[in-house]
This record gives sequence, structure tokens and C-alpha cells, in this order.
Amino acid sequence: MTKRHIAYLACTTTLVGAFLGTTPASAAHQTLVVRPGESIQKAVNAARTGDTVVVLAGVYHETVTVRTAGLTLRGMGGLTVLQPPAKTKSAPGKLGRKATPTCLSAGNGICVIGARNKALRDVTIAGLRVTGFAKTGVWSMGTDRLTVEHVLADHNGQWGIGQEHSTRAVFRDNVARSNGDAGLFLANTVQAEQGALDSKGTLVEDNRFEDNRIGLTVRRLRNLTVTDNYAAANCAGMFVVGDENKPRAGALTVSENRVERNNKYCAKTARLPYLQGTGIVLTGTEKATVTGNTVLDHSGRSPLSGGIVLFKSFVGATSEKNKITDNVLAGNSPADLVNQEATKSGNAFTGNSCRASKPAGMC
Repeated sequence: MTKRHIAYLACTTTLVGAFLGTTPASAAHQTLVVRPGESIQKAVNAARTGDTVVVLAGVYHETVTVRTAGLTLRGMGGLTVLQPPAKTKSAPGKLGRKATPTCLSAGNGICVIGARNKALRDVTIAGLRVTGFAKTGVWSMGTDRLTVEHVLADHNGQWGIGQEHSTRAVFRDNVARSNGDAGLFLANTVQAEQGALDSKGTLVEDNRFEDNRIGLTVRRLRNLTVTDNYAAANCAGMFVVGDENKPRAGALTVSENRVERNNKYCAKTARLPYLQGTGIVLTGTEKATVTGNTVLDHSGRSPLSGGIVLFKSFVGATSEKNKITDNVLAGNSPADLVNQEATKSGNAFTGNSCRASKPAGMC
């Protein structure tokens, strides 16, 4: 646990004491407290818009679904642990054709669910550890202004934290570690082929991504900022992914991140060659700005290996009109900057501090 998370835990403990001691019963917004052995879901179901559910330190074997706007679900940092139910598989089960998967049957820990035509607004998930779920620790869909902060998502089968079809989210001060695929996965939609979604300013800030397959994946999105994050010991640090659908993915900023030593080996998939030694990748994106990042000590022989890499998407869509500027790169092999796109794609490499590039002449 980082110093930031320890400080947050102390602050949360103080706040819970204040809630328990001073909140009047007649307050418009209530604080519902969940103790070990009690049901988080029961408290969430009882909460109304604007209420806070505080989950005290302990291990809770359940999944939780949030469908109430303006709800805050807050734990005591790493001391509040959510794990799969002990006697029930959290892996996806066999559902009937018309059945809707629950958070549990889909393999997720916490689900924040809105609707495509009516977004669930202003939900906050904070101060929890979510671990051991078959698919995703914290999953959200159809939300607006969701905040996920001070969450530790580790050892989940697919994604630590994931989101689709949502806008104006904030992911801040989280740790995503040792998850099967991405530590944080953000997408327009997971199952359908569609053009990139305007995220309307989604912010990914001050997170740590360690020992995942990919630290952060941003897929088919526009208008978001990824800044001041740390990615290390993954197979690849950060992926920004697009394809031939329109509007194109891109028009986003990746800035001031520290990405280093992402040299873990991960086998190839249907969409990607094997991964190893990959810092930041743009594939099939346009008009993205990658600036002010520190990218160090990556080494591999994958087609995606290198410090900052531009690579055609798996369907051959090019990356065009991107700006790679003012980054500090060192110790990356086969090169600090790797551009595998056509020379007429309009990608600009300027002001970067580096020693080697492929092709030569970009440093």
C-alpha cells in the first residue's frame, strides 16, 4: 500500500467516526454503515440518491450491484476486502437465451450499471480492495461522472477495473495489479463493432498499473486524458487502440506518465502478437498527443517492443496525425521511438529526448 493510500485510510477512518457520531437521523442524505458479517448489497439497495454506504474493515464474500444515482460506496482502504462468495462460482455460468447475467454470474466484483439511453450519474466507488473475481474487480456500464478512487483491484481474471459506454468518468489514485488482462480497461463498447465514443473528458490520473498483461487499455474512445500514472512490470505499459470504424479513436492526451520496465512476457492473442518490452503503443488512432512522458528500460523482440510505438491495428488501420513530443526515453530496445506507419501518415515526432529510433532520425 502506498503512502497516499495509507494517508487516505487514516482520513477515511476519521470520517467514519464523524459519520457515526454526528449525522442526524433527519439528514437529507444518510450514511449507512456495513459491518463484517452484514450485506453490502442490502445497504446499497436501501440507499437513496445522495446517500453514502460505508463498509468497515473486514472481508466480505459477495458481489455488489449499484443502480442508484448519486450513491457513494466507500470502504476503509485496503482493509475493506471484497472477494467472491466462498461457496459460489464467480465464473460466468450457462444462462438461458433471455436471461440477463448478474454481476456475480458475469464474474465481476462491483458493478455500476446504467442504461444506454439513461446514464447512471454521479456514483463514487472508493477505498476498497476487490480481488479474486473471475472477470473484473470493478465494472461499470452506461454511467456518467462515475468516480473510482483509492481502489486496489488485484488478481482478477480479466480486468482490474473496466468501463464501457460511459462518459466523464474519473479514475484516480487506484492500484491495479496482477490482473489477467488490463489493469484498467476503457472502451466504447466491448461486444459490438462501433466508432469511437466521445468520453466527454474522462480522466485517468495518478494510478499505478503493475504486473498485468497491459497496464492501461483505451479502446475506441476520444476526448480523454491519461496523466501522471505509473506503469511497470506489465507486458505492455499503455495501449491506445483504434480501428477502421468511424469516428476514429484518438483526439486524446497521454501526458506526464512514468512507464518503465514493462518486460513481462505474454503470449499472442487473436488480435495481437506476443507482448514483451512495450512502453506506450498507439494503434489505429488519430490526432492523439503523447507528451511529457518518461519511458525507460523496455526490452523485447515483439513487433510491439520499444519505448513509444506506432503500429497498424490488427485490421490494418493506420495511426495518423498523432503528435509524439517532449518525451524522455532511454534504454528501450529495439528503439526508444518506433514508427511502423507509412511516411505519409502525418505523425510528428518532435522535441523528444532519446538515443535510437526506427526508422533512424526521429530522435
